[in-house]
Amino acid sequence: MANVRRRKDEAAGYLFIGPWLFGFLVLTLLPILASLWLSFTDYDILSPPRWAGLKNFGTMFLADPRYWRSAAATLYYAACAVPLRLGVALGVAMLLNKNRRGVAAFRALYYAPSVVGDSIAVAVMWRQIFGGEGLLNSLLRLAGLPGKRLWLADPRFAIWTLILLAAWQFGSAMLIFLAGLKQIPGELYESASIDGAGPARKFLRITLPMLTPIIFFNLVMQMINGLIVFTPALVITDGKPLDTTNFYALYLYRRAFETFQMGYGSAMAWVLMAAVALLSALVFKSSSRWVFYESESA
Repeated sequence: MANVRRRKDEAAGYLFIGPWLFGFLVLTLLPILASLWLSFTDYDILSPPRWAGLKNFGTMFLADPRYWRSAAATLYYAACAVPLRLGVALGVAMLLNKNRRGVAAFRALYYAPSVVGDSIAVAVMWRQIFGGEGLLNSLLRLAGLPGKRLWLADPRFAIWTLILLAAWQFGSAMLIFLAGLKQIPGELYESASIDGAGPARKFLRITLPMLTPIIFFNLVMQMINGLIVFTPALVITDGKPLDTTNFYALYLYRRAFETFQMGYGSAMAWVLMAAVALLSALVFKSSSRWVFYESESA
């Protein structure tokens, strides 16, 4: 009787996880394995795949200068956008970590840009702001400054419009920082005040060390998001000018779905996955030197 009941419980468990298991196997695992196989083939979607060995990877690394420009642009974007977004998120979180009237409304307002995320509507709005007759140039003219600059067509500034968009969408990181700030014991700040520590010393000696696990988590998540950025580059700048915003994911999309080089695009996707995994592993490896966990103090 106990065996029958156990089997029924097991059957009920499999029934509940069945939809997820089906989705994982059919919609995730099989496409991943198919992409791995296609990365070693010549496949244009219209004809059957033909085995090509390492041809796609050789072309990618040795005969495609646009590939390296896209990789360099992506790394530059991530190296600038991720620290800027984290810095803004931490600064705003500290401002909102106050028990004042109306602070909840401000938290919701600051989080709003992250709710819409990398949507087409936000990208179109940003393109209009930095357009030739956009809001930014209009404000510059009102201030008596030259207001005819084509921000999105200038190789020096185009990528920075996307970096500023990333910094503006700081809401999710801000909420995580805010939750971390709430967990720091107030007694630490009181003891520091008694010892004569000022705001800067409290921030460097208490706030930052206690927030390092949160910084670590946000850094990994934002780094991954920065390396796979796609929508803003497609809608706002279309990868222009001179490939300065032709980010890796955008170039992958174009090779796979515009020129129908699906094998090449699959190879690019696997290289991107390997690069993200490697960078994440390096961050995890370095965390033992700068991430402080309260339980370790014992």
